[in-house]
Amino acid sequence: MSGPLLAPDERLSRALVRTVPDSVTERLSDLGNVPVAVPVLVLAMAYSVRRSRAWAPALTAGLAMALVPAVVVPLKEWTARPGPLEPWAAGYFPSGHTATSAVAYIGAALLVSPYARRPWPMALALLLTAATATGLILRGWHWPVDVLASCFLCTLLLVPVAHAVRRAAGPRTRPGPRARPGTRSS
Repeated sequence: MSGPLLAPDERLSRALVRTVPDSVTERLSDLGNVPVAVPVLVLAMAYSVRRSRAWAPALTAGLAMALVPAVVVPLKEWTARPGPLEPWAAGYFPSGHTATSAVAYIGAALLVSPYARRPWPMALALLLTAATATGLILRGWHWPVDVLASCFLCTLLLVPVAHAVRRAAGPRTRPGPRARPGTRSS
């Protein structure tokens, strides 16, 4: 493989790998495992349907999650990029764990945000996704560009989810100007 980002990516990775104990970075990386991340999305899907009675946002989020392996696996095979600690192995670009965590956690946040009335769901989702990506890089399981590419890729998968959530919420009506006491409004 070649490209202008590879040399800086490798230097950054060498500077970061194993700077944090493996026990910590493994736990962070595990946040991107399917058995950890997908149930969060499934619960958010159920909550969204229960609250809104609209299926489209939940189904769109589920489709986005189903598309993760459909998009990531062919890209891994096509690029055949070796890993930071396993130069003999291939298939590290883009990061499937980062993609799984991003779609699961951010998708869940998009589904529950209309009912939270606070920004905490999205803040938590971004924190969990960043923790996964950081764990993968610090442990040496992925290059920084692998996780960055997954984040960009997942943005494309999550745009329809955000759009479906907005459509299901319907048009937001703004209250009109209030009439002063003692006057009529026409």
